[in-house]
Amino acid sequence: MILVVGSTGEGRQLIRSLRQEGYEVATWTDSTYGEQLAREDGATFILTVPLTEGNLAALEGGRQPEAVIDATLPYPGRFSLALEAWCRQNSIPYLRFLRPETELPRDSLIHQVTTWEEAARAAAELGDTIFLTTGTNNLEVFVNNPLFKDKRIVVRVLPEHRVIKKCQDLGLTPRDIIAMQGPFSKEMNKVMFKAYKAGVVVTRDAGPAGGTEAKIAAALALKIPVVLIKRPSIRYLYSVATIEEAILLLKRLIPRK
Repeated sequence: MILVVGSTGEGRQLIRSLRQEGYEVATWTDSTYGEQLAREDGATFILTVPLTEGNLAALEGGRQPEAVIDATLPYPGRFSLALEAWCRQNSIPYLRFLRPETELPRDSLIHQVTTWEEAARAAAELGDTIFLTTGTNNLEVFVNNPLFKDKRIVVRVLPEHRVIKKCQDLGLTPRDIIAMQGPFSKEMNKVMFKAYKAGVVVTRDAGPAGGTEAKIAAALALKIPVVLIKRPSIRYLYSVATIEEAILLLKRLIPRK
């Protein structure tokens, strides 16, 4: 059994491709929508709890996977580091799926940072209406930051109850919550940035597949500064950038009988 973690587009493709290759596939997703998609894609076992370090215990006690593919994107965080450590402790191959980084234009409006805290400080200096395209991950770094006391925070998030509830629990009102599923085109981003009078756009480098290029292009067209959180530089024993690479590596690590 191969465990695919994350309900990204690449995660879904991995499930379908692995099934076609004859592998039994389990998946771990943190939403009911992700669970529904995983069933459609052919996953035989689905774990639906938040992707947190504390929930790694949910992998204990049952049938252990032969390998784990971490497709949580756009890039690894604390959960991925903990998942990799768990795999190492249990002698399970850990494959990290990584999207390619975005090729950035040279423009003084693009401000690259490496941490969420840096992003918050930069955004506070650059605009009064902060348009967050980073979902609810680390949303509290912005909402609870005294630097934003007199500023407006607009968030664009997935239209899921759990996600919207977190926004509301942090004090955001419906007028500042955009619940839509992306990725979005350059023109759609421009419409939203203009409609909400964005003073600065905050995004992560989610790679071309994650719509980063379209967000940046839209902001630059409107002369809006962009705070871009870059992917941390981490070395992995097994990292893959395509579905084909993942399948070939698994065939070598876990050959079918």
